[in-house]
Amino acid sequence: MLTWREVNRSFFKEAMRPPVMFLSETTQLLGRWDGSRRTIELSRSFVLEQPWTDVIEVLKHEMAHQYTHEVLGAVEESAHGPAFREVCRGRGIDASASGLPSDRHVAPTTSQAAQDPRSRLSKRVMDLLALAQSPNQHEAEAAAALAQRLMLKHNLELIDQSGRRHYGFRQLGAPNGRVQESEHLLAAILADHFFVEAIWVPAYRPLDGKRGHVLEIAGTRENLDIASYVHGFMHETADRLWQRHKKANGIQRNRDRRRFLSGVMEGFNQRLNSEKIRSEERGLVWVGDADLHAYYRSRHPYVRSVRLGGQIGGHARAQGRAAGEQIVLHRGMQRTANTGRTRALPPAKR
Repeated sequence: MLTWREVNRSFFKEAMRPPVMFLSETTQLLGRWDGSRRTIELSRSFVLEQPWTDVIEVLKHEMAHQYTHEVLGAVEESAHGPAFREVCRGRGIDASASGLPSDRHVAPTTSQAAQDPRSRLSKRVMDLLALAQSPNQHEAEAAAALAQRLMLKHNLELIDQSGRRHYGFRQLGAPNGRVQESEHLLAAILADHFFVEAIWVPAYRPLDGKRGHVLEIAGTRENLDIASYVHGFMHETADRLWQRHKKANGIQRNRDRRRFLSGVMEGFNQRLNSEKIRSEERGLVWVGDADLHAYYRSRHPYVRSVRLGGQIGGHARAQGRAAGEQIVLHRGMQRTANTGRTRALPPAKR
């Protein structure tokens, strides 16, 4: 009920009265609003087994039904009629029957992807990033830089084109009670360089009874694909660099691990900034996507910014920064057939 109250305040200006909430044993549906009994029913297995972000999306979908029914009084329309769709559209809520965002759906088949220019873009960028595994540093850097310029040119072309773009969102990683500085830095990297909006949203782990936060990114499907890959790649790479640093310096404990990881993210960000400057010198200047920002704000109407104090620098952070400046994105990504989610491929064997 706490989450219902938060959604009612943020998205519906506290216009609704609390319904009766209950978990059912059904596996036939994820959620249902019953106006005659004033109940919102959620599937117990869905709530306990699926990401909390998905649970909130289904709850928002059912609350949109409640709002349409009780506040707008649109009782003569079909369940997913014009009034309901307009309520969802203005609040960034998915109006589909499942209540889950379309980006959660199963990945397209190979033949479908071959016909989709967005999928072809992702494949082209990933092919370039795969070339960046070359042991030749200059060849690797050239491939990675070309991939960045291709993404920039594609997104600039989208902005110039007429017509509404489709946006979605994804949850990256597992909910954490405390978000480390390196994770905040990585979220900023995704937002600054990979054409997505990023925000830390509240999450709940019902089996543990604990609250935390999880990173959510919003953008077009191809940008979500690439940003998701970068997120997984950087987590794995930063940890691998820390293990290498420990071994090279005979370090036994992980006392300086957090500082080192923050340094890695800072160094990688500096590398991306250097390429951004070179693109601007070529006349490729990114000024943002107003439609994406509008979608993002419709999903999060009340955004609060938090200033981070940061950690003390020191040798470990400086070493991490130096390592991060040498990172070149490499290898492609692999999409699992049954979930549509992505994972970073392991480093190539020498």
